Amino acid sequence: MTRGRADGVQKKRLITFLCVVAIILGIVYFYDGSSFGSQVHNGASSLRKLGSSYLGGDDNSDSDSKDEATFKFGLEDGEDGMVPRSYPVCDDRHSELIPCLDRNLIYQLRLKLDLSLMEHYERHCPPPERRFNCLIPPPTGYKVPIKWPRSRDEVWKANIPHNFLAKEKQDQNWMTEKGEKIIFPGGGTHFHYGAGKYIASLANMLNFSNDNLNNGGRIRTVLDVGCGVASFGAYLLSSDIIAMSVAPNDVHQNQIQFALERGIPAYLGVLGTKRLPYPSRSFELAHCSRCRIDWLQRDGILLLELDRLLRPGGYFAYSSPEAYAQDEEDLRIWREMSALVERMCWKIAAKQNQTVIWVKPMTNDCYMEREPGTQPPLCRSDDDPDAVYGVKMEACITPYSDQTQRTRGSGLAPWPSRLTSPPPRLTDFGHSIDMFEKDTEVWQRRIENYWNLLKPKIKADTLRNIMDMKANFGSFAAALKDKDVWVMNVVPEDGPNTLKLIYDRGLLGSVHNWCEAYSTYPRTYDLLHAWTVFSDMERKGCSGEDLLIEMDRMLRPTGFIIVRDKRPVVEFIKKHLTALHWEAVATADADSDSEQDDGEIVFVIQKKMWLATETLRDSEASSKESGLTTISMARWVCLFKMLNAGY
Repeated sequence: MTRGRADGVQKKRLITFLCVVAIILGIVYFYDGSSFGSQVHNGASSLRKLGSSYLGGDDNSDSDSKDEATFKFGLEDGEDGMVPRSYPVCDDRHSELIPCLDRNLIYQLRLKLDLSLMEHYERHCPPPERRFNCLIPPPTGYKVPIKWPRSRDEVWKANIPHNFLAKEKQDQNWMTEKGEKIIFPGGGTHFHYGAGKYIASLANMLNFSNDNLNNGGRIRTVLDVGCGVASFGAYLLSSDIIAMSVAPNDVHQNQIQFALERGIPAYLGVLGTKRLPYPSRSFELAHCSRCRIDWLQRDGILLLELDRLLRPGGYFAYSSPEAYAQDEEDLRIWREMSALVERMCWKIAAKQNQTVIWVKPMTNDCYMEREPGTQPPLCRSDDDPDAVYGVKMEACITPYSDQTQRTRGSGLAPWPSRLTSPPPRLTDFGHSIDMFEKDTEVWQRRIENYWNLLKPKIKADTLRNIMDMKANFGSFAAALKDKDVWVMNVVPEDGPNTLKLIYDRGLLGSVHNWCEAYSTYPRTYDLLHAWTVFSDMERKGCSGEDLLIEMDRMLRPTGFIIVRDKRPVVEFIKKHLTALHWEAVATADADSDSEQDDGEIVFVIQKKMWLATETLRDSEASSKESGLTTISMARWVCLFKMLNAGY
């Protein structure tokens, strides 16, 4: 931090001294230990957390971070008397905070990152002592999002108050401003006349019947890299194709936020140095339309990451000037890229104008026939192509398993049959078909029970974006097949990597560790389903309170949470409802329909709609009730400013 002249320093020190004295006098006068604890819930450790996390202070002490991180359920009444009456509201500038993708944090931690490799767009999570412990406020004028399917074409401008893309891409029909709304005509950089026509042209290039890209249900899961506002993925949905639209939080900021506000599956990610959080052989088609990616860099490592993710016989649709080869530079890139994909055993399936579609081989035969020493090499035999969380990419070809080689393909049934058909990779986990079918039936009954509990509060179009925070086989999402929703299936990074089964069922998801924040914007999901997630956090020694605040960040106002966990977990959450501005909707004993139930309770919660000014007034009233006056609140602000200034 740049320091001023000597007289400025002395003045700051005088102000600091006076503020400290005022704070000490205020504490002595207004507080006893219990009221102080009830307000800031963790005493001195919480004060450190507030100062360093909320306002970007430089306190790097970790002396009590372990104590802050641990929590226990089932304590006797009175043993955990630090439950807050309210949480502070984050500053307005944090209304779109993504903790693990926070560029300010990178600057503050002075991380040495290679910008040319896009490392600054990858996940870098704050250490425990720098985590935010405040509620993310909605922007001024926030409204309940427009419902699907109307939201595909229009959203409230107040919910995402950014017009950069509307101005930058106005000639490409990405989006336009119209009164209080932002309108999405369905255009893109390469498809000005609409994603629908462009998608039909891709199907026509591949000679699919009726110009339908799903090809009789054989193409179901798609990866759209550098997706813009995800209109490509939006228009695929009518063909029973579901796309994971991926883009970084880069100069085209908020493109993923627009996608999720519209109700389109999307994830903040980047092809940098680490693998995308999806297992091998997850997608039938990868797509890049003017995505500004240098596919030739680092021996083709980014293209080889796509190769890892594509199924046998999967396609890569590439729309770019290089495919048309208009000038010498384009010709050079085209020649080098053609040579690279040929060594990778890809073949051109179709080429037209500025679009080329390559197809990946069905078996390992071509790899085995290459000349010795051909680059890129095959990956090592001990490389796990499904290990993805924080795993670095490598410039190598991922060969198929023996099972895939024998079946000469993925062995998947066409959609929608594959949703309930036992996935071929089920045997990787030693699970029987009977176990899979029973799991599917159990979650079908559970979804029916959930809907009965939600019925008084929801309409047919209330829910669109849903997250299953611990997805297992994906049967929760499969049971929602008749609802007009999509589900982000999250699989824990330290458990069985069942995400490949989820993709084999024609569903989407990602791998994650709930001790950290998820890579999404605030207010992006209508419903969160947490099945034993809190119990898992307790075993890991991570903070249950941090998880509650993270769930609040992801959840839209008026959205719902379904917690399915043991009774002490539910009691723990109930104590935080008021502070989080949540309200209980229903509590029910879980039916004993599985050996895994183990006395679980179902607890349904709804997040209230609130604005920052209202919450501040509520906090002030609560503060006065507990003895924290307006004057002493001002002293806290004074202290926070000191911490922010680096004192």
